[in-house]
Amino acid sequence: MSSPLPYPTLEAPVTTGTAETRNARRALARRWAALRRIRELPGVTRLLLLTQLAFNIGFYLVVPFLAVHLAEDLMLAGWAVGVVLGVRTFSQQGLFVVGGALADRFGTKPVVLAGCAIRVAGFLVLATAGDLATVLLGAVLTGFAAALFSPAVESALADQGAALERRGVVTRAELFAMFAVCGELGAVAGPLLGALLLTVDFGLTCLAAAAAFVLILLAHLRWLPRTPGRHRGEPLLAGWGEVLGNRTFLVFAAAYSAYLLSYNQLYLALPVELLRATGGQGALGWMFALASVLVVVGQLPLAAWGRTRLGPGRALLAGFGLLSASFAVVAVCAPLRPPDGPAALVPAVAFVVLLTAGQMLAVPVAQDLVPRLARERRLGAHFGFLSSAGGLAVLVGGTAVGGLLDGARAPAPAAALPWALLAALPAAGGFALWLLSRRTAALTGR
Repeated sequence: MSSPLPYPTLEAPVTTGTAETRNARRALARRWAALRRIRELPGVTRLLLLTQLAFNIGFYLVVPFLAVHLAEDLMLAGWAVGVVLGVRTFSQQGLFVVGGALADRFGTKPVVLAGCAIRVAGFLVLATAGDLATVLLGAVLTGFAAALFSPAVESALADQGAALERRGVVTRAELFAMFAVCGELGAVAGPLLGALLLTVDFGLTCLAAAAAFVLILLAHLRWLPRTPGRHRGEPLLAGWGEVLGNRTFLVFAAAYSAYLLSYNQLYLALPVELLRATGGQGALGWMFALASVLVVVGQLPLAAWGRTRLGPGRALLAGFGLLSASFAVVAVCAPLRPPDGPAALVPAVAFVVLLTAGQMLAVPVAQDLVPRLARERRLGAHFGFLSSAGGLAVLVGGTAVGGLLDGARAPAPAAALPWALLAALPAAGGFALWLLSRRTAALTGR
């Protein structure tokens, strides 16, 4: 990857104190100055960043609590919960390739508006669902909605980032780090508001999320500019052929899919660990808030450190190593009788912290690498395929792990098995990325 173009410094002048103090102050200044610089970005770029904030508020109102609702209110077995979450994720991530191709063909605005409308319908179905079939319908609708609007937004942001990097305003990797921070600001508010609404009724939570996406739809109808697709007039399936012919990208996508499977365990495996440790899932909302706060505070400096000190290949390896370590910690503790009091939450907290740190290192690097590996062409299709590979991994892996997690609800020797399996998957993905990095210039930074 070529070295970043020079752009205005984000450091505030510091003239007093020890070297360590000055470095800490500079790091803090860089972090918040980068967020303040959102106001200096072009209007379309700001809208795309704030779109992620709004999407996550609506999303995190419902999805973190879906597994709890299915298991406790609808009394579904662990395998059925795994199927629902896997189907939801696959209908989102697995169909990103469709949304990406549509964004390349028709442009960002119509695809985003269609996605918002379908997500409203999905939340309304979940609000009234009382059986597995109806829940699956709602899960498919909510997932497919994101398959439409997310790759459209990401490909548009990649285009914006390339233009801004050429102008020396900001690097594309930094722009995607800002994108992640904006998303996590929404993810801080979403779970906390969802936890409050959940004390009343899960249906009410779904209705609130539907109302949020109605507002999002109206805002984008008013302010999102309508620009023609980069590949308008070309056959809709042409982009898929170009993606499938890019062997380096296919290997990258297959290895990177272990990330999405790992991150999805915040929704599937974390509630099980809380049940084992505390006998309930009352801390779930706070765990999601912890993950979000970590990203808000640490995403920009950690992404900058990974980009400047490690390079893209080693940053991905470090991120995947942290993902693996997060599951290994719980695998060690799962067979043991939990201690009394707050100490029982230590494995869950360690899991959230390590998983989130791995995400913060790996994801901005990967999002910046996608257009580079794609040679800046068919960005919607390439982003879509990357997410589709992850969605397939979640569908297959989540269903299998969901059944194994039934044995991890209480301390027992078998409780370590699903966590050990989950630790092995990102380790294997990281090893594959290491092999790829030895022969791919974009990953080595050359």
